[in-house]
Amino acid sequence: MPRSRTPDGLGARMNLSQLPNLLTMARIAAAPLLILTLKDQDYRMALVVFFLAGLSDALDGFIAKRYGYISRLGSILDPIADKLLLLSAYVMLTLLDHVPFWLMLTVAFRDLLIVGGYLTYTSLVGPVAMQPSRLSKLNTLVQIALVVLILGEEAIGVAYPMVRTLLVYGVMVTTVSSGAHYLWKWIIMKQVEPEKHASDRHT
Repeated sequence: MPRSRTPDGLGARMNLSQLPNLLTMARIAAAPLLILTLKDQDYRMALVVFFLAGLSDALDGFIAKRYGYISRLGSILDPIADKLLLLSAYVMLTLLDHVPFWLMLTVAFRDLLIVGGYLTYTSLVGPVAMQPSRLSKLNTLVQIALVVLILGEEAIGVAYPMVRTLLVYGVMVTTVSSGAHYLWKWIIMKQVEPEKHASDRHT
């Protein structure tokens, strides 16, 4: 009696559709690993962990958009993974005296502001679409650049104090500006759209 089987193409497609979320969860799991490597001041391993996490972010975003594997769960987990990894890096680098305390506080407060605003609006009105601005994307890029620079400097024993200073103030300016921009859009302009689908997974 012939056995009923799922077509190979359909099975492969179903497996691949879960890959973006699996990569995102792996990135969340990388946060405590990054904390542990920085606690031991193993900067080379911390740089490897941070690089692989960034690579997984790019890969899951590519797969999700290229093949249309965008889910409600993924749209929630992806920004959480990004913020968790960056906040873990900034807190640990602050404890190790590589990042000013005021900068870590600025980064953390901006993220709490965005998450708190999103949760508040969602609880009152319903799910909304989080559309990242160019300023927000620039802020994330500069934040990542500062972490990579510090880890790279400590890993190979070089120093670029002027570049580090420029990035520190670049992070501060873009963090404050992007946070203020979100407040302007949400409170003043009321530019908040009900969520239809996760058209962009990054904030």
